[in-house]
Amino acid sequence: MTTTETTRSYTLHLQSSIVEEMRKVAEEEGATLDQLINVAVAEKLAALRDVSYFEQRAKGADREAFRVFLENGGGNEPLRAGDEIPEGWVSRRRTKQP
Repeated sequence: MTTTETTRSYTLHLQSSIVEEMRKVAEEEGATLDQLINVAVAEKLAALRDVSYFEQRAKGADREAFRVFLENGGGNEPLRAGDEIPEGWVSRRRTKQP
């Protein structure tokens, strides 16, 4: 935190088990409990803003233009060495089973 930033106190009621786990993690990371909480809250806020950003972008998306883009291989540029899927590659992404 820079010296120009201000802080405010906020009483936070957490389950004992969560506090104990937070203390362990803070100690492992060499951080104070306050630092851990600040970072965790900042990361959560950033994640929520990201979701909101992409939801807003999706609302204005042109689905037909995207479909055409995908059908054209993503663009007019020819494939280059390294664009191909490596032999034996397996997706690690979970997919729904039929």
